[in-house]
Amino acid sequence: QVQLVESGGGLVQAGGSLRLSCAASGSIFSINAMGWYRQAPGKQRELVAAVTGGGSTNYADSVKGRFTISRDNANNTVYLQMNSLKPEDTAVYYCNADGTFWSGSYHRYLELWGQGTLVTVSS
Repeated sequence: QVQLVESGGGLVQAGGSLRLSCAASGSIFSINAMGWYRQAPGKQRELVAAVTGGGSTNYADSVKGRFTISRDNANNTVYLQMNSLKPEDTAVYYCNADGTFWSGSYHRYLELWGQGTLVTVSS
């Protein structure tokens, strides 16, 4: 069974920092892109940052210059370093990955989601 496990969320004051991590485990053939999404109460889910299999990164305009996404391919892990946090960053953050994963003797292309980790930024 392939899973994404997130950690690093919590409560932080405005201006502080947090580092989220997400590790993929299980029968992994290859992972293409990994990224982070977030959803705040009453708002749509949005892409925060992503890194492609080729190493290209994308960021939401609201987090550019403050957040950094990085990837450890050897450990199938993606990180999100969040600096200069604002109350507007408060949301549940979800890890996402797509790639090819083994199911029995067959492999499938799948998109996976973590369970979410709550980030709360107080003013």
